[in-house]
Amino acid sequence: MKDYIEERAVEIAVYIIKHNATVRQTAKKFGVSKSTVHKDVTERLIQINPALASKTRKVLDVNKSERHIRGGLATREKYLHKENE
Repeated sequence: MKDYIEERAVEIAVYIIKHNATVRQTAKKFGVSKSTVHKDVTERLIQINPALASKTRKVLDVNKSERHIRGGLATREKYLHKENE
């Protein structure tokens, strides 16, 4: 694996942990695709730093369990704005 990929995977993991960021937020911040973020933290990071991978996985699992709530709030916000126009 190339050095810059390893560095990116670690930087992404640290960002996710520090900010409790979602994959989508992280992808936007680093200018890469969601697929790249996901592959970095689920496959590559395990080989580079298993402890960091475990911490990152916990944050992503929490985000996954809450995503239906965030989606509902976004939809609610969307329709509240339409009513006020």
